[in-house]
Amino acid sequence: MIDPATALQDVRNRIAGAARIAQRSADDVTLIAVSKTHDAAAIQPLIDTGQRVFGENRVQEAQAKWPDLRAAHPEIELHLIGQLQSNKADEAVAMFDCIHSLDRPSLVPALAKAMDKAGRRVPCFVQVNIGAEEQKGGCAIAELAALLAEARAADLPVIGLMCVPPADIEAAPFFALLDKLARDHGLAGRSMGMSDDFETAVMLGATHVRVGSALFGERG
Repeated sequence: MIDPATALQDVRNRIAGAARIAQRSADDVTLIAVSKTHDAAAIQPLIDTGQRVFGENRVQEAQAKWPDLRAAHPEIELHLIGQLQSNKADEAVAMFDCIHSLDRPSLVPALAKAMDKAGRRVPCFVQVNIGAEEQKGGCAIAELAALLAEARAADLPVIGLMCVPPADIEAAPFFALLDKLARDHGLAGRSMGMSDDFETAVMLGATHVRVGSALFGERG
């Protein structure tokens, strides 16, 4: 059984070490504890240890477990890191403090309308299909400029780019490419790196790392 306090300190130490190598401040990296598939009982120990930023894949799953946790800890930030259906835009804008999966033009008007209705602008990352994988979500690199232009025209607060590199091959070139794309488009945020590769991501410019199993243990 993984000890939450030990796991959290280990991940924070590893982020700090990677940042030091890259001559960055660890304070510039936001650790998102990916709590998808984990219930409130599993999440509470991490909150007790001081973690305040969490990530969920699905709107409905978040709605089922976070209202009570956030009532007790209103300072918690909740990030949507999974694909978002346009018909869930209203619920996502109401529930989340950041959306990492703006990945297609049809989502732009849905999110803009939801934000107008809610009276709040939720920061967004544009998800890039960095490895050009057919089975993965994300905007094709060739279509990124057009999607960013649409999002900006709709007054969506795009703060960065997000990617999930191809599995089982070295992630560094993909992180370096996302960093370059973000720079080329004048974006400060880079949401990249998970449990297996977040140190590499930090060394290559990640501002947000999405860590699940290193904090919660492997899912059964």
